[in-house]
Amino acid sequence: MAKLFGTDGVRGLANGDLTPELAFNLGRAAGTLLKKDGCRSAVVVGRDPRLSGPMLEGALTAGLCSAGVDVLLAGVIPTPAVAYLARALNTSAGVVISASHNPAPDNGIKFFNDQGFKLDDALEEKIENLIADGLESLPRPTGAGLGRVVQLADALCRYSSFLKSTVPALDLTGLRIVLDCANGAASEVAPRLLRELGAQVISIHDRPDGLNINSSCGSTHPESLQEAVLKYNAHLGLAHDGDADRLVAVDENGRLVNGDQIMVICGLAMQEKARLGGKVVVTVMSNLGLKQAFARAGIEVYETKVGDRFVLEKMLATGAVLGGEQSGHLIFLEHSTTGDGLLSALQLLQAVKDSGKSLSSLAGQMENLPQVLVNVKVRDKNGWEHNRAVETAVQDGQKALAGKGRLLVRASGTEPLIRVMAEGPDRMELKRICERVAGVIGRELGS
Repeated sequence: MAKLFGTDGVRGLANGDLTPELAFNLGRAAGTLLKKDGCRSAVVVGRDPRLSGPMLEGALTAGLCSAGVDVLLAGVIPTPAVAYLARALNTSAGVVISASHNPAPDNGIKFFNDQGFKLDDALEEKIENLIADGLESLPRPTGAGLGRVVQLADALCRYSSFLKSTVPALDLTGLRIVLDCANGAASEVAPRLLRELGAQVISIHDRPDGLNINSSCGSTHPESLQEAVLKYNAHLGLAHDGDADRLVAVDENGRLVNGDQIMVICGLAMQEKARLGGKVVVTVMSNLGLKQAFARAGIEVYETKVGDRFVLEKMLATGAVLGGEQSGHLIFLEHSTTGDGLLSALQLLQAVKDSGKSLSSLAGQMENLPQVLVNVKVRDKNGWEHNRAVETAVQDGQKALAGKGRLLVRASGTEPLIRVMAEGPDRMELKRICERVAGVIGRELGS
């Protein structure tokens, strides 16, 4: 059996790679392993608004109930809300049905433990092994031993109250904010939250129909948000992705403020309040300007592989309370166990209000060195680094940038893509190098 779990749960084409049968098996296997001994166990299940969501939710729920686990259905809700509810409601686990920033035909299933952290590799491997060996030997409770299904009618209210508790003094009165909900899980809760805190909110891409999630909108496509900020003369714009675990922003001039810049803004603000501890965790994709900005403030930067799983692992190992990715997946560990786009938005807005400065002024604390990123769709992203022609092209690109920049080539953790990123002072040179390397990858491995 092919490996099921990637860097962010089980993900693939819904009803193709990720079938209802697989969802049922995941529920049955995980439910058996995650049950608490000696007492009735419950699992929170949430989803984003993809068309395939209810289908997979039904199959997953059936699998969990067949393992004797109660299911608390939270409905359409941000991924980090499920992580919060799993620990707040003292459940055995939380499960999210979402493919995050991926297009609508994809979907995924991601598990959190009873403390709201993603499952560790060893437990994911146990789930995979159970499914691979067949589930016939697992216990089959009957009668009162079957799991029950309960609708969590107040799930969004509980989550919203938690978010407000992280910024008890925040008053957004006087701020005009454009909010891009990516036609995703934040479409109901995010605009309401900001309005309750006093902001004037212009909400866009907030009408999910199951097929328009992340489509030319959200944190991966912020162009319409940039236009809207200028059109409505807003103080700033905020964009989430489909499951609302990411945040990118737009300043009052319509310029993008990415995850690196948000980390610098929030990190420096936290350091000023003695809440940072002098350290942050980022990935190899983070801009050199971030490291320079933190170095000037005496803040140590730890670097790890791309993926919020690796960021969190390094944060726990080093004691850092802030970490994240350039994509806008940010972890504020004093408040949450996973990336949370709405929480990140509140922390950023708190920094803006406390400073009395514009977002463009705060973003200017970091100089963004030019970066060029090219994505190449491939047949198989595994083992790409052993292709001789690709290896030679990468080496040539690295030599061309030696001493004045860097070239990073890596496989996507969630899609059949090889990502080629170059960073340095000359954008045109970076573009030429990236396109040259991407061209070789496309010829050798392209789909």
